[in-house]
Amino acid sequence: MQKPPVTIQDKQFSIYIPERKILHSVEIVAARLSHDYKGKQPLFLSVLNGSFMFASDLMKEMSIECEIAFMRLSSYADMESTGQVKEIMGLKEDIRGRHVVVVEDIVDTGHTIAGLIPQLQEKGAASIEVATLLIKPESLQHELNIKYPAMSIANDFVVGYGLDYNGLGRNLRDIYKVM
Repeated sequence: MQKPPVTIQDKQFSIYIPERKILHSVEIVAARLSHDYKGKQPLFLSVLNGSFMFASDLMKEMSIECEIAFMRLSSYADMESTGQVKEIMGLKEDIRGRHVVVVEDIVDTGHTIAGLIPQLQEKGAASIEVATLLIKPESLQHELNIKYPAMSIANDFVVGYGLDYNGLGRNLRDIYKVM
């Protein structure tokens, strides 16, 4: 049975990706990461706020020793990327010699990842890869190698499963797109 649309502030959203498909995609990414990082004890760096649900479910599926840390960046206002990445809560962990997996909710323009990777390289990470729940290939404005995408989507504005519209909608279990 199709779930009804949801209204968040002034926008209506229809179901786009059901929770069961999201969780299946997370399992697949976790299996790949567990295989690729076996014996390396990676540090997962969750970019808040949007990636918290993906990071939580991803960590539950990991079958290897690993750690998680959090940092908060912002590049959105309303439904648009500002093109400017602001660090709101920085990384406290020492990542010298560590294998770092950046955990993102969505790679849209790529501004956040393109700005973050050089910063992590300067801090001495042994390797840096990106795991993202969603990627929008049509929207990318940077040449990025996203090794662990869970799902590729069209250039639609989406909410749910951690993604928000003006701070709301993160709690939805499914992903919805603007109508």
